[in-house]
Amino acid sequence: MIKTVLFDMNETLLNLNVLKKSFDTYFEDQYIVQYWFAKLLHSSTVIGGMEEYTDFGKLSEAALESVFLESGKELTDEIKTDILGSFRKLPAYEDVSEALQLLRDNDIKVIAVTNSSYEMVKEQLTHSGLIDLFDSYYSVEAVRKYKPFKEIYHYVMDQENIKADETIMVATHDWDLFGAKKVGLVTAYIKRKEDQYNPYCLKPDLSDSNLIDLAKQIINSKL
Repeated sequence: MIKTVLFDMNETLLNLNVLKKSFDTYFEDQYIVQYWFAKLLHSSTVIGGMEEYTDFGKLSEAALESVFLESGKELTDEIKTDILGSFRKLPAYEDVSEALQLLRDNDIKVIAVTNSSYEMVKEQLTHSGLIDLFDSYYSVEAVRKYKPFKEIYHYVMDQENIKADETIMVATHDWDLFGAKKVGLVTAYIKRKEDQYNPYCLKPDLSDSNLIDLAKQIINSKL
């Protein structure tokens, strides 16, 4: 029986479309946000694999600098503030609030687990209006190792005194669920865009394209 749900934040609960609008001011490439975000995640994974840690905000800025440099565009401080400021003010998807409330109404603990810093996740949760719907939230800053490395999943379980087989990780990223699955957590995939779930990652236990329906699956599951 699932007693706790861990949620990824960026792209899973928070919609990157506002960020896309900021990028569209400077680029005509519809995939530029995905490219920037992929570069950001790539650097966090490489740095983690080398047993190092750099703040997610700094990695975000470095990825932005790289994208502008590759495109032959000038990146001013004003543009940095515009784009990276939008990253802190992402709105929640329309199905998020109801799904979180549904879980809480069924006595299931709701926790955010993110690569963002503690400062950033608090700002994101506050701006999106979700902060009061969470029992707690955790940043990889606590363990200085990004998802999908095992440290943050273990840390949250230890801090919350919860069991892996009674805890489900919800994310739209296959790599995040892969990491959670490897430490024994149950996993649920929320499909936020047309993309292939990596066939070489461990498959999720549950999946849906609507978070409210996914929450209902979690509540009614016999996992």
